[in-house]
Amino acid sequence: MIHYQLRCDAAHEFDGWFANSEGFESQAQRGLVACPVCGDTKVTRALMTPGIPRKGEKAPEAAPPAPAPVSPAAGGAIPDAVRTALQRLRQEVEAHCDYVGADFAEEARRIHHGEAERRGIYGESSEEEAASLAEEGIDIARIPWVRRTDS
Repeated sequence: MIHYQLRCDAAHEFDGWFANSEGFESQAQRGLVACPVCGDTKVTRALMTPGIPRKGEKAPEAAPPAPAPVSPAAGGAIPDAVRTALQRLRQEVEAHCDYVGADFAEEARRIHHGEAERRGIYGESSEEEAASLAEEGIDIARIPWVRRTDS
């Protein structure tokens, strides 16, 4: 593994771990490396100081830090990388699915029974409505809805 200090076009700096330098280059060119602060995918390697061991000392083995368990539902903060992924997911859902608001459960049933056009939808439902849909064999997914990057 190789550790890089990275920087986006908005000058946010963050860490990244890659199998090798080609791995970073390939992922960055495909837009797969995103700033955890703003979601920008124009990311470059920032200047880093090398970890050179003193004479006679062995260089320490670098390993990615273990993520701490966090429960946003329990009031914990969402890690930046997760927030960025959720923001990108929200953008995709909003771009490719129809918003049906509080009528989500009803519209999901209509689609499931062939009474409405088959398409991706999103909206709100209660825990009871979601459980009822699951009992009826209607697959849905509940995702955390984070603020947009532009808000």
